[in-house]
Amino acid sequence: MSKPPDGTAEPLGRVLVVIPTYDEAMTLPGIVGRLRAAVPVADVLVVDDASPDGTGPIADGLAAADGAVHVLHRAGKEGLGVAYVAGFRWALARGYDVVVEMDADGSHQPEELPRLLEALSGPGAPDLVLGSRWVPGGRVEEWPWRRALLSRVGNTYTRLAMGLPLADSTGGFRAYRASALDQMHLEDVASHGYCFQVDMAWRVHQAGGVIREVPIRFVERIEGRSKMSRRIVGEALLRVTVWGVQQRWAQVRGAAARLTSRAIRRR
Repeated sequence: MSKPPDGTAEPLGRVLVVIPTYDEAMTLPGIVGRLRAAVPVADVLVVDDASPDGTGPIADGLAAADGAVHVLHRAGKEGLGVAYVAGFRWALARGYDVVVEMDADGSHQPEELPRLLEALSGPGAPDLVLGSRWVPGGRVEEWPWRRALLSRVGNTYTRLAMGLPLADSTGGFRAYRASALDQMHLEDVASHGYCFQVDMAWRVHQAGGVIREVPIRFVERIEGRSKMSRRIVGEALLRVTVWGVQQRWAQVRGAAARLTSRAIRRR
């Protein structure tokens, strides 16, 4: 992935914030309003998976009142990763330069998005900026200790298993350069739950992209119901384990190939 010279900033261009929704009728209007106030230049795409609580029509109303808000209706609930990939494809097809992930449940603070965008345009021109709960300055509020422990342990396991040098690879408040997304084979992304976030960060890392973490304040949702489940946790654990084994096996094979090559040259 190409970079400008160190010490220079790269302009952001057009920004799109992708917000997947499923039963977010109570929180979506407030989140979109705060987001448009915090970053007026950013467009918003609500990706609704046929929410039974009427989130879709609410999103349509927001779009009718504000030309910067768009809605992508999908036939049903297929998972977080599938919804985001649909949003990424929509963004790339329309020439956006930066694509942001953000939840609609109030856990991500729209007022912090300017800091993520500033980091994306700063020196070193990262390809991905992560809003991190677990770097100095980051924090969580109103979380049960079990959730906090699960997140910390999960991120530590991911870091050790895959060699992914991030404190919070599972966080869902992040900003990508469209050029980084464009180089991925999005059709190959099969992660449906929260391990989607690990998958995407891993793809950027594997492609040689620069990833930067910015501390954020994560707030437990006060309305609606969390989508976290044992199935989602199990999927993430299984996939991270498989990816980690594949990574370590590739390293072993690479080391063996180098040793063989050296032995042949010495003959």
